Amino acid sequence: MAKLVRDRIPDLFGGSARPLNPPDFRAALREKLREETEEYLEAGDVQELADVLEVVYALAALDGLTPADLEVLRAGKSEARGAFLRRLWWEA
Repeated sequence: MAKLVRDRIPDLFGGSARPLNPPDFRAALREKLREETEEYLEAGDVQELADVLEVVYALAALDGLTPADLEVLRAGKSEARGAFLRRLWWEA
């Protein structure tokens, strides 16, 4: 089964690997985000959240953003719109 994997997976488990061109890499990362999110939703394992975050960081890097840049964006949205601390369910 061919899929996007972390850098060290071929070294650890064998098989062959090749780098993807930028458009294919972006598409593969988007699919990987879906995969990792589904795994978290199914299992509820926080290890899966770490995988989601790794994919998010890789996608952000394609747009020239660092994890710190993402944190600035997240904090700004939190300041402007709040976070999820109050556990609100809105019925408009």
